[in-house]
Amino acid sequence: MKAIICNEFAPLDQLEYGDMPDPQATGDQVVIRVEAAGVNYPDGLLVQGLYQSRPEHPFVPGMEAAGVVEEVGPDVKSLKPGDRVATICTLGGYAEKVAAPQSRVFPIGDMDAAEVCALLVAFGTSHHALKQRAHLKEGETLVVLGAAGATGIAAIQIGKIMGARVIAVASTDAKRAICTENGADVAIGYEDLKDRIKELTDGKGADVVYDSVGGAAFDACSRAMARNGRLLIIGFASGDIPKLPVNLTLVKEYSVVGVFWGNFTRFEPQVYADNMAELLGWYQKGKVKPLIEGRYPLKDAAEVLGRVLGRGAVGKIALIP
Repeated sequence: MKAIICNEFAPLDQLEYGDMPDPQATGDQVVIRVEAAGVNYPDGLLVQGLYQSRPEHPFVPGMEAAGVVEEVGPDVKSLKPGDRVATICTLGGYAEKVAAPQSRVFPIGDMDAAEVCALLVAFGTSHHALKQRAHLKEGETLVVLGAAGATGIAAIQIGKIMGARVIAVASTDAKRAICTENGADVAIGYEDLKDRIKELTDGKGADVVYDSVGGAAFDACSRAMARNGRLLIIGFASGDIPKLPVNLTLVKEYSVVGVFWGNFTRFEPQVYADNMAELLGWYQKGKVKPLIEGRYPLKDAAEVLGRVLGRGAVGKIALIP
């Protein structure tokens, strides 16, 4: 099969589009012929050796894929060839075929494969962040940084479902327009961010901040939190991991809360399954709608990852084998 191969931790342009052995359906494994693989920010870090995990080489990146079951292992009871499914896979999504245990495979019926991929990691991360980590309440103010990206769009839509007032923060007029189209009550830039948040909350500050950016934006938000606020640490798309003056958390009485969706799926599998059921239900009812910026050939993975890491992407990007 054709796949994107990481032969060593190296710059993105060292990724190879080549041949790998087809995966086998052993035990409880399901082999899926991939219709779409979702592109995520951590994928680009992983292949450069900049992520928390460092798999052995060679490996195929890609943590989410959707398609059609081609083969099932002898221990698989709930799925059969021909079923359309999606999976969260630690590795292997950037390929024509991927194998995954049946416990991490979800039936998707006639849903769009690329949109379902967006629901898995991007919407899954934002859902967990706002529901289990922030305990976002109706009527609270949610500030979303990096709001035009895949997880940002998800946070906007989910925040509105949960009853929050959403302030989106994005870098350009075009991105801010996308944020308001996806439900944000107001969209602002990064200039004078602390003062703008204070102004838009009548001096109270943000109840919840969803921060996938880090750097100077984190510094501004750490000074614009409401009492009992929750500052969610999602990632560091700016490339700058900030340092927190902890005296701010003392005098302003807010919490800094880490969000590591991968750990959540491993340590709380039933809660994760319940979250996915809720997300898929919202999708089927039209309450959430992933924004798919583009669908690109699998061979273009390195170029696409470069755009994602450079914060040039809007919404979700899918690779199509």
